[in-house]
Amino acid sequence: MKRELKEQVIESISALLKDYPNFYITDIAGLNAGQTSKLRRECFAQDIKLTVVKNTLFAHVLKGIENEDLQTLTETLVGNTAIMYTHVPAAPGKLIKKLQKEGFSKPVVKGAYVQDCVFIGEDKLDQLASIKTREELIGDIIALLQSPIQRVIGGLENASEGKSEDEKVGAKIAQEAAPAAESAAETPAAE
Repeated sequence: MKRELKEQVIESISALLKDYPNFYITDIAGLNAGQTSKLRRECFAQDIKLTVVKNTLFAHVLKGIENEDLQTLTETLVGNTAIMYTHVPAAPGKLIKKLQKEGFSKPVVKGAYVQDCVFIGEDKLDQLASIKTREELIGDIIALLQSPIQRVIGGLENASEGKSEDEKVGAKIAQEAAPAAESAAETPAAE
């Protein structure tokens, strides 16, 4: 490969890493044409950019980034390598799990850089697939914060409804007792 072409590829990979904050390093070798086509369609539908890269060029890009965590991913660059770039941290993990349930033997996760954390190995797939986005985490926190407030409001509403019912029952008893008290008061006066 000519030097100019290598530089273009390196620039392209660097641009993708700037555009997509999360990426998975995978192995898709051995997929037949139909499986590869399905994988690419699924990636496109979920806004995952899938590219096959040369290990040496991707390692060169990683070394150029001033992040020590990323340097640990260079050990995963062995054999065939495809990179899945994404904005949604768990999307590639969920897609890989879905394809494995359908009988695909690949893609296999070699490593990933998701939400500023490094994951190495296929055994991290369940963790990767369950990662929540920042917005989902904020929603969970808001729901947790609202829960006690909703319980207090519910308790106050129940308490006020309970008093209203007690007042209604008390008023009924008072109404029923009033004629009996009046008749009892009138009876001794008549004698």
